[in-house]
Amino acid sequence: MRQPLRPLRPAAPRATALVTAVAFAFLALACATVPGTGRSQIMFISDDQEMALGVQAYEESLAEAQVVTSGADAAMVKRIGDRIAEAARTYDDPAVRAKAAKFGWEFKLIKDDKTVNAWALPGGKSAVYTGLLPITQDEDGLAVVLGHEVAHAIASHGAERMSHGLILDLGLSLGSKQLGEMTPGQQEAIMQGLGLGVMLPFSRYHESEADTLGLYLSAWAGYDPRASIGLWERMAAAGGGGTPEFLSTHPSESTRIADLQAIMPRALELYEHSPQR
Repeated sequence: MRQPLRPLRPAAPRATALVTAVAFAFLALACATVPGTGRSQIMFISDDQEMALGVQAYEESLAEAQVVTSGADAAMVKRIGDRIAEAARTYDDPAVRAKAAKFGWEFKLIKDDKTVNAWALPGGKSAVYTGLLPITQDEDGLAVVLGHEVAHAIASHGAERMSHGLILDLGLSLGSKQLGEMTPGQQEAIMQGLGLGVMLPFSRYHESEADTLGLYLSAWAGYDPRASIGLWERMAAAGGGGTPEFLSTHPSESTRIADLQAIMPRALELYEHSPQR
């Protein structure tokens, strides 16, 4: 005689509800606001932790690099960086001023003519590669780049990305049983979907946010924001943007130029009233 079908029993509904409630409470407690833009962000890393991680990564990065310690170019990088950091400390947003005042800002030039890049680490540690200088061309162009890097630090984009990684790890841990029941191809598709649908868009948003706040800061420091358009035109001509935008962690040069043109009136207003001009 066939046994009657039994209804499927939900898998520990009380436990599931408890985990969900704890997760929402955890995310609520981790909610922060980006200085200068007011965007809400998830942050599981404190300012002190962020700065400690930045110092460690900075020391490791410079230990493997050829740092330029003298000469006009190294002095220019430091002068412009310090000036923009000072502009951040006097900016009209109190959250930006407070964050900028916490950091121990440093700006270094790294000898590498083949690398067209600059970076910022949590806590205000930044570096520019010599390969970028022919693209920036002058102080206004370099100020656009360093303003962008200062904005990354003030917005705590590095710590936010680490926080996103923690959330992703938590989600994968909770879903490990379901992933374990999938084929390798299905697992790979899920991971690619997470990357394209979550992590990459957030990275592009961070870049756009740093473009905006960075241009305002460099303009407030007395550098002409109109130099940003020529900078990204030269970047495009130099071969950047080869990867389709939806697969890239950065917006395309054309997108950046359009966004910068849209915010130019505000940037020019800051430039005209800059106390450092």
